[in-house]
Amino acid sequence: MNPLNQIQQLGQSIWLDLLDREIMNSGKLQNLIDEDDLRGLTSNPSIFEKAISGSSDYDEDIIKHSKERDNSPAIFFDLAIADIQRAADIFKPVYDKTNGKDGFVSLEVSPFLARDTDGTIEQARDLWKRVGRKNVMIKIPGTKEGLIAIRECLREGININVTLLFGLPRYREITEAFMGGLEDRLKDGNSITEVSSVASFFLSRIDVMVNPILEEKNAENLKGKVAIASAKKAYQIYLEMIQSERFKKLAEKGAQTQRVLWASTSTKDPNLSDVLYVENLIGKDTINTLPLETIDAFRDHGKAGNTLTTDLDNSSKVMQDLKNIDINIDKITQKLEDEGIEKFNEAYEKLLKSIRDEIREKGEKASD
Repeated sequence: MNPLNQIQQLGQSIWLDLLDREIMNSGKLQNLIDEDDLRGLTSNPSIFEKAISGSSDYDEDIIKHSKERDNSPAIFFDLAIADIQRAADIFKPVYDKTNGKDGFVSLEVSPFLARDTDGTIEQARDLWKRVGRKNVMIKIPGTKEGLIAIRECLREGININVTLLFGLPRYREITEAFMGGLEDRLKDGNSITEVSSVASFFLSRIDVMVNPILEEKNAENLKGKVAIASAKKAYQIYLEMIQSERFKKLAEKGAQTQRVLWASTSTKDPNLSDVLYVENLIGKDTINTLPLETIDAFRDHGKAGNTLTTDLDNSSKVMQDLKNIDINIDKITQKLEDEGIEKFNEAYEKLLKSIRDEIREKGEKASD
């Protein structure tokens, strides 16, 4: 049994942070499911940008859709939905085997809508309907504007992957939106048993931003520790939520928990372990979504153990040490949220440009 299989036995699901046609066409995705017990898959604008602009796999379909569509965003979502549907069908046996707990594939709303509540709700409805798969989650950024959209979409029975989470205060608001959405759905007289949601924390970006500040303050002893400490604190909030009377009432009606998902888990600092954000955050009812290289690294030399609920005192100390040296982690995580939106916007703009360029080369025309 390889370490990836051992993680599953400890109650954590491994999802893949990648989607392109090559991994499906080659059979590699199915092999990861069969051999490594891969339980799901996530996509985002950056992933699709690399897939579409980095290969010729989509060229023929881009031209075909350009004859029916007059703008590049519409063409992109045609391409993305087709890939998401195919991936969801590949994962359907996992969804069935786990009784709807795993086997999900995620598709994100346009990053241009991150500050647009109504636009997010409208597009989430549209994507959910067009994909037409129970084992799909629509990704909505956990911005202030996203809170209402998340609650409303859950009320409507749309599975939601809350993305771009960095800070603990915002995560508490997300748990409120999650429970509120299920409560609203019950008030409408609808079942909540098949409504699924996860809350995705982006980890490595926290350390990338904090580490240079720690160096300036001669606090190198905290490097590579802040994101993990923050994640362990987030999991404690999750445990508080599922143990609350409010959630217990929802559970009695069949509610699933909104599992926490660790994202941005490839180590950016070459001086740190390449499986740092895997080994230290293994725990029950959680998900870690990994890029291929991190999956390969963990399979090769990772060590699986129940680490998420260990050394909690040290996690508290790390967060207190930040305060002691005047580092406001809440301001940093808000900045990361803002920058995360910008980065996804940049990737999305680059993606749309690659679609327009492909059409232009073939003598067609598409606009924004």
